[in-house]
Amino acid sequence: MRKILSYMRRAVEDYHMIEEGDKIAVGVSGGKDSVTLLLALKELQRFYPKKFELIGLTLDMGFEGFDASVLAALCEERAIPYIVEKTNFKEVIFDIRKESNPCSLCAKMRRGALNDLAKKHGCNKIALGHHYDDVVETFFLCLLYEGRIGCFSPVTHLTRADVYQIRPLIYAPEKEIRSIVKRMQFPIMHNPCPANGKTTRQDMKDMLNLMNKDNRGVKKRVFGALIRSGIDGWGLDKKINLKEYKS
Repeated sequence: MRKILSYMRRAVEDYHMIEEGDKIAVGVSGGKDSVTLLLALKELQRFYPKKFELIGLTLDMGFEGFDASVLAALCEERAIPYIVEKTNFKEVIFDIRKESNPCSLCAKMRRGALNDLAKKHGCNKIALGHHYDDVVETFFLCLLYEGRIGCFSPVTHLTRADVYQIRPLIYAPEKEIRSIVKRMQFPIMHNPCPANGKTTRQDMKDMLNLMNKDNRGVKKRVFGALIRSGIDGWGLDKKINLKEYKS
């Protein structure tokens, strides 16, 4: 966990993600990234000089067999307030609209519901589990599928909801998250979505892995270019050490 915390603290401080008195909602899907984010923030809460509150939020999409009891038990064990909100998203997206490409609509509905739930419980920030590899994949998705140079920002202010989205894991490579989950045996929930593993993001992940196999360091160079360019709030006044990001 120490290495994940090192990545997290640097991102939090580089982009001023946490301020004194914040109440941060963590969107917990039950996957490896969101569970690692929740537990790492809980650990950071112990020693970080700026005091903040933490709460875990899970959206029940309505898929058969969904059971958040493992997450509820984890949060109870770690003294993290935890709330599950029932939704009808599966019915709307898959049964009524029968979306052939459901991910965009699903993401939009989940973001709106998570924002509302966070505000309802007095949170001013929402922490999302996007990591280092997600940054690079999103850059290429924007470029190849939308025809624009862009990516999500480390910190985003959502004016309509009046909350901030923060992404404390942006410096953490996915392989490090996989390693900590396996080593510490974090309880991970199975993703019941029928689109899981069949998305354009998965295609992009596969493409980048293939590119990196023939040309080592592709992800590292793209990540560095994003930071140096300042696109979508990525610019920093100081350089970060990209040597530690082994591809």
